[in-house]
Amino acid sequence: MTSIAKFRPFPTTKFFPNGLFDEFLNRSIGDFIGSDGLVNQPAVNILETATSFELEFAAPGFEKQDFSLNVEQDYLTVSAQRENKQEETNERYTRREFRFDSFKRSFKLPATVNQDAVSAVYNNGVLQVTLPKKEEATTPVKTIAIS
Repeated sequence: MTSIAKFRPFPTTKFFPNGLFDEFLNRSIGDFIGSDGLVNQPAVNILETATSFELEFAAPGFEKQDFSLNVEQDYLTVSAQRENKQEETNERYTRREFRFDSFKRSFKLPATVNQDAVSAVYNNGVLQVTLPKKEEATTPVKTIAIS
């Protein structure tokens, strides 16, 4: 489960220089033991703009119809599933291989997101999800004149 919130790293110390402690805490168990046999999770970029949050999932090889997006009880759940079948026939044998790829990620949405206006586009292996902010959450930029 991931929350969409601003990242506040721990300060570096003499025991954990160069943000090593942050790096350790921000990794999944699959990064340390390898992801073979575990559920593969696509990399996700999260960008906050003045009017929305933008999520980009790196999911090459999937098709648009493989994805499912749901918003329920302040959570966005993105999942995908695909099936690959390969069959090789020779004079003496037939070899069949089936492979299933899937993932599921959930994100706790902040109260500032307009859950009724969430949209998604899949293009060139990247799923882009736009989470627009509510009108009252967008803060206009004020220019202050210097006297």
